[in-house]
Amino acid sequence: MTDDGGTGGVEYEAVDASYFAERGLRRHARVGSLWALGVGAVISGDFFGWNFGLAAGGFGGLLIATLVITAMYTGLCFSIAEMAPALPHTGGAYSFARSSMGPWGAFVTGMAENMEYVLTPAVIVVGIGGYLGAIFGTPDGWAPLWWALAYAVFVGLNVAGVETSFRFTVVITVLALGILAVFYLGALTQLDLQAFAFDVEPEAGGSSFLPYGWKGVFACLPFAIWFYLAIEELPLAAEESHEPAADMPRGILLGLLTLVVCAFATLVLSSGMAPGAAALGRSEEPLFEGLRTLFGAGLGSKLLALIAVAGLVASFHTIIFAYGRQVYSLSRAGYFPRWLSVTHTTRETPHRALIAGALLGYGVALTIHVLGSEHPVGAVLLNMAVFGAVISYVLQMSSYVLLRIRLPHIERPYRSPFGIPGAVFAGGVSAVTLVALFVVDPIYQKVVIGAAIWYALGLLYFAIHARHHLVASPEEAFAAAALAERPGESRR
Repeated sequence: MTDDGGTGGVEYEAVDASYFAERGLRRHARVGSLWALGVGAVISGDFFGWNFGLAAGGFGGLLIATLVITAMYTGLCFSIAEMAPALPHTGGAYSFARSSMGPWGAFVTGMAENMEYVLTPAVIVVGIGGYLGAIFGTPDGWAPLWWALAYAVFVGLNVAGVETSFRFTVVITVLALGILAVFYLGALTQLDLQAFAFDVEPEAGGSSFLPYGWKGVFACLPFAIWFYLAIEELPLAAEESHEPAADMPRGILLGLLTLVVCAFATLVLSSGMAPGAAALGRSEEPLFEGLRTLFGAGLGSKLLALIAVAGLVASFHTIIFAYGRQVYSLSRAGYFPRWLSVTHTTRETPHRALIAGALLGYGVALTIHVLGSEHPVGAVLLNMAVFGAVISYVLQMSSYVLLRIRLPHIERPYRSPFGIPGAVFAGGVSAVTLVALFVVDPIYQKVVIGAAIWYALGLLYFAIHARHHLVASPEEAFAAAALAERPGESRR
């Protein structure tokens, strides 16, 4: 069956009931699980990654960037909270784009989100390796072994079943928040204004607050994004949620509130104590640095740092969940190879998608590690992940505006109080971030080449093969039905 109604000539192949029977998911999540999934996906940003922004723009630059990015994510999350229960499918961003922009728009959006979700765990696993290496005193050459061990354990946990996965998510997220709370309370006793405000040496024309001027603010944007990156993954759990219409908006917005508090507490309290912003901006285990300042370098701080790995584990585990569902959804609809969407016969988890995403993420991290770089592996991967995320945000906010305009009749259990202006603001900041980074960030200019290759290969695959072999999955069927029911229009 060919669909030429403005969709670029895609073709759908008929499948029987056994196709979807082999690709079943199990409902389990409620609002508490969804909150934990959203917060857990992001919480590692308070443990690792954000601190590279201190080197890029100083404390002032990162503070301003975080304010801007917080406003952006507010618009983004309220918009997604409206779209997710209106289109309650596992596809998430791809699903939104499919109903608003057609199959080509769906694939372009899905590829951007795929880059984000496959590479984000790779960033986090580098952080896990850094913490474990520091705790156990292993040489740098051991890092890929720590990465492999982490992938094996947490892919296995995600394959074990949605019940096990969500229960672990709740426990590990609460533990990570508890560790941050202990750190915050201790850091309050160690604040030193000299540490964060005057620690980074300004360049010519800079100041103690903005050592690299406004250029430094732009350079800090990808690291500020790290405080929130992946909160938008929650719609990927829609088909495993008991009541997505009611629970999805609450889970997203409660998660956002939690992350806003953590972002500013982490930035201010970590930067305002020894070893100071300059040293912290180069560290691959920034929370461990803070714990050593508070509790000394003995066994006690190492035990706390080992517990602090919980924050990285929480995000690693939950984003593995996200890429598994994202790959599963695109594969079930034929955009990716269909064999990736087959689920485990008894556990009903997308084990093939989970394993494939792990191999790809680990392979990229290992390649960068082996080839060597003047920049930390984690920083390179972070920029690649942010590249995909920012493109995804622009496209998702475009989807929101188009859905409001083109499909005003679909049921919306929740409506964003910011409406189209909120989505336009979030999309605009995302677009400015994307453009600005090419100008001010030398790391970004280099790693974006790898990200562009990722995108180009995916688009080539879709143009030559996948668009001729799509399947009428739930996302595709919903889009076709919604477009057919547009008031005053007949189905094309």
